[in-house]
Amino acid sequence: MKSKGLFFLAFFSMVFSGESFALDLPGNLDKEEKVIALNVAVASATFLWGFAYWNYGKYKPHFKAEGWFAKDTYRGGADKLGHLYASYLFATGLSHVYSSWGYDRADAARLGALSSFGLQALMEVGDSISSYGFSYEDVVANGVGSSIGYLLYRYPDISRKIDLRLEYFPSEGLIEKKKSDFTTDYDGMKFLVAIKSDGFDFIKDKYLKYTELHVGYYTRGYKWATDGKRSRTIYFAVGLNVSKIFESLSFNKTAKFFNYYQVPYTYLPISHDFK
Repeated sequence: MKSKGLFFLAFFSMVFSGESFALDLPGNLDKEEKVIALNVAVASATFLWGFAYWNYGKYKPHFKAEGWFAKDTYRGGADKLGHLYASYLFATGLSHVYSSWGYDRADAARLGALSSFGLQALMEVGDSISSYGFSYEDVVANGVGSSIGYLLYRYPDISRKIDLRLEYFPSEGLIEKKKSDFTTDYDGMKFLVAIKSDGFDFIKDKYLKYTELHVGYYTRGYKWATDGKRSRTIYFAVGLNVSKIFESLSFNKTAKFFNYYQVPYTYLPISHDFK
């Protein structure tokens, strides 16, 4: 249930800078030792943070069934997509780090996905001794996100065609309540898959290369239900490939950012609200 905002913030810069990112560790460690050291450090920091701020250790181990995308679930399933997206981002960021340490693409992708899933599984173990409880739905979402991270990093030809993105703009509820925790502001988020024309060689038209198709999902009214209404929405859209626009202007690092973040109002959607 809990957002992986800590991982989101820590590794978003890695993804942004892509292949140019390099993280080194002190000492004369080989690449295998660096992987172990980094994972132990992140796991330790997570548990220390959990005991300090997430009530770890104050409850007996317990499970909590949260459901998926039904209307009466927590956030209508948007939190599960949050787990999936954070795991994907985490796996991708770590894969870039491991690549900078000398691993080939296949091994970096595999280790990145395993690290992402393993570290977030440890977080779920911590949740089991907190008020949150161990959620198998979160574990499944983390596994799917880590697997997507593996596929898109391991196979560049797929990542040329497909992006997994988050759209975010602070919700009215967040602004009016003057809260700072945007990582759980699901009323301001949309999660989507973008299929990019630029990744398909048979599309020759230079203008069509700047277009893409979206399939997305979002919920509203689950936290800031000022009108008492909750909604779950799936949408299909035709949009602009903002990443390609910046790439054509030689802003390559900025272009990478827009492979992961969707700019609001750059697409034309057709939506369906579930009752």
